[in-house]
Amino acid sequence: MSDWPFEDPEDVSSITVRQVVEEGAWIHIVSRDPEDGVWQFLGADQPEETDAMVVALGEVVDLDPSIKELADLPPGWCAWREGPDEPWQRMPQEE
Repeated sequence: MSDWPFEDPEDVSSITVRQVVEEGAWIHIVSRDPEDGVWQFLGADQPEETDAMVVALGEVVDLDPSIKELADLPPGWCAWREGPDEPWQRMPQEE
């Protein structure tokens, strides 16, 4: 993909939940782990541990191209939105 905006490759592992991948739930929260920069994509509902999935970052971008707007989100930061068509907001994660 020539317009890939992320420093990480498309096939880097990221964490999401079954509801986003299998049920089409919209992504409410995006975060990057402060230690290793791993991307996490969560829906609006409180996830259960059994809902967790490891998928390629490119898969998540295919599901929701608005994620590209967060390509420069630094490790230790999170972004959220109030609805699937709302703008992303950002802040450092609380420790």
